[in-house]
Amino acid sequence: ASLTKLMTAMVVLDSNPDLDELITVVDPAELTGARSKTRLTDGGMLPRRTVLELALISSDNHAAAALAYAYPGGVDAFVAAVAAKVADLGMTRTHIEEPTGLSWNNRSTAEDLAKMAAAAAEYPEIERITTTTETIVDVEGRSLEYRNTNHLSGQDGWEILLSKTGFTTPAGRCLIMRLKAGGQTVIVVLLNATSLPRRTLDALNVRRFLTGERIVLAQAEPHALEAAAEALP
Repeated sequence: ASLTKLMTAMVVLDSNPDLDELITVVDPAELTGARSKTRLTDGGMLPRRTVLELALISSDNHAAAALAYAYPGGVDAFVAAVAAKVADLGMTRTHIEEPTGLSWNNRSTAEDLAKMAAAAAEYPEIERITTTTETIVDVEGRSLEYRNTNHLSGQDGWEILLSKTGFTTPAGRCLIMRLKAGGQTVIVVLLNATSLPRRTLDALNVRRFLTGERIVLAQAEPHALEAAAEALP
């Protein structure tokens, strides 16, 4: 799913782009075969830095597509660079064919995604963006506020160093985090949660495990999961 966007960001930054250059917002439907919502205007122009931020903070698919179309040599060159990066990182069970994560042909494993997260943590720009709680973007005279799709970002008790969420129907609710807890720095990869509350509770239990706190067991009812997640710090 949208965990793919960490790879997109790395490949774009590897090309040493001009982050202040204006690039065109693009509908990703031609690349993915899927429709997606955006508050941006297709055909509008934004600085590449802003587009990168929107792809990572709010997981905007039109922003991710724009980065691929604006890549030196276009989308084909971008996809080739992704394949080379996947091979270089030893992600032997990963296939990525487009930049957003909407395609059901994008596949990976927890082990491979941990490798990807470790590599992404070497990019200060990705660390900065993915741990930003919110940002305001000027789009054609409108000030639009975007919040991090990982709602744990910025909350008390969390020291998150890198973060990305993802969701498609076959992938379920997914989350990558690099965080500090209990005197350790760890990479957490959570895949295929059946709901946002379950994913949140899984993340909370990982942190509590690292800090030696009590693990909270999930009950089957969604409202019970919500209550458990809200009760934890």
